[in-house]
Amino acid sequence: MTDLGSFLAMGGYAAYVWPAYGAGVVILAAVWFDGQRRRRAVERALQAVAQSRENDA
Repeated sequence: MTDLGSFLAMGGYAAYVWPAYGAGVVILAAVWFDGQRRRRAVERALQAVAQSRENDA
């Protein structure tokens, strides 16, 4: 159990390391969610273009 405790303590730098990991996870999640949102917007736009072309034909 001391090995886990010393790992979590990060040699006394845990107050800096764990928030950095947390910020990294939050940033990666935000980038992923933004990418999903943009992908859905592009898909909707492409569907609208395809539908307008079908209506014109």
